[in-house]
Amino acid sequence: MTMVLYHGDPNGPSLTVLAALFETGHDAELRPIDLTMGERHSDTVPRNVEVEMSIEGEGPVLVADGEPMADSVFIACYLNDSATMSPIAPQDPFARWQMMTWCRQIIERVAPAAAYLGVKARLADKLSALDDAVFEKLIAPIKSGDLKARWADIRAGAFDEAKIDDSKAKIKAAVEKVDTQLSDGRDWLLGDFSIADLETYAWLSGMRDIEPAAFESATRTGAWIGRMQARPSVARTLSLAKTTAPHQTWAPGPEINRWG
Repeated sequence: MTMVLYHGDPNGPSLTVLAALFETGHDAELRPIDLTMGERHSDTVPRNVEVEMSIEGEGPVLVADGEPMADSVFIACYLNDSATMSPIAPQDPFARWQMMTWCRQIIERVAPAAAYLGVKARLADKLSALDDAVFEKLIAPIKSGDLKARWADIRAGAFDEAKIDDSKAKIKAAVEKVDTQLSDGRDWLLGDFSIADLETYAWLSGMRDIEPAAFESATRTGAWIGRMQARPSVARTLSLAKTTAPHQTWAPGPEINRWG
């Protein structure tokens, strides 16, 4: 099997997939792209309709035997299920359901909130400084209408206060959920290390300097973050960063659910 992974700096979904790749022992060619400048939509990245319309927003693309795939949790499951070592998803059906239920909450609630706060803090000024023609060229290849609109809103600084408040509340709730989950002394969120740990860390770790109050009393979460950073797959992933602070690299993420 031949694999090529097009990935951004190790934060959010790119962190999940890179660490999952290293956990599962796959051999893949790594090709860094700048997700904050729309390079996932360039001619150099293979795409199909699933990638073009991915609800994840600007995430990595794994090409396995010529087939492009998107969405970090599902890519991580693919890597796990095709691996011969270090499984990161349980085989037991109920345990797999628990993991996927946890991941769905991260995908649908935490990821949109983190991305919204992240691009407001880290990407809006970068995009607003671009020449109009440069920005129009950047978003022109984007097939998803709602994703293209989010790029334009970020550049215009069009951030809704209600969505900001809701996003902050979701980050706080997620940290509380993690801290409660770890209250029985376990090291990892679901007992054994899994994709749930990777996906949760990938979206929450970059929130510590944006929403520090959410983490102030969450001592168990802080210790878990330390264990995540020390895990060889995560440490190796972070070593690939092209910037000095990869947790500050944010690209448009999933659309915030209209139902709250």
